[in-house]
Amino acid sequence: MSVIAATDPALANASLADTSLADASRAFGRNRDLVQGEICEVFHRVDPAQVAALVTELRLADRIFVTGAGRSGLVLKMAAMRLMHLGRAVHVVGETTAPAISAGDVLLAASGSGTTSSVVKAAQTAAAQGARVAVYTTNPGSPLAEAASAVVVIPAAQKTDHGSAVSRQYSGSLFEQVLFTTTEAVFQSLWDEEAIAPEDLWLRHANLE
Repeated sequence: MSVIAATDPALANASLADTSLADASRAFGRNRDLVQGEICEVFHRVDPAQVAALVTELRLADRIFVTGAGRSGLVLKMAAMRLMHLGRAVHVVGETTAPAISAGDVLLAASGSGTTSSVVKAAQTAAAQGARVAVYTTNPGSPLAEAASAVVVIPAAQKTDHGSAVSRQYSGSLFEQVLFTTTEAVFQSLWDEEAIAPEDLWLRHANLE
């Protein structure tokens, strides 16, 4: 640092700001590569045959119900929107307008651990009503997976596995990221099969925003 910069507070602060900005830029680049690398690695380990079985369940469903807790639930709400754009009858469990589930319907559920009590209970109730259950989870031996007719295993760390070698990210982030990319690929698969024009999908976008 020059003598002037060292003695002029404004110049000194500007120099510190430049250094801080450079450090922040390097940190972002490093963490961008970390997140992107982990998503790509785990996403490519998702079994296409499992996803195909889940797509079949959705294709044959009279109605689709989605459920999940926390960030997983938010991802499935985004998936529900895309299924609605395809013209499917979709309901979010817990919303006031969600009707009773019955035979011919599919419950689409997500839980990294596969033990989230509300999600497991919903899956068990759906199965008892004769509905099919399709799930995303990290744990194929979980109670949620046991209630399902189609299971997609996302081989990411569970949110309580803070020392996992699978991911350096915090508390289930990798599961939720790959869950989102998987649901997007599922949407694309269904869209490819139905060959609906983008303009027709657009007609179903919300217009009361």
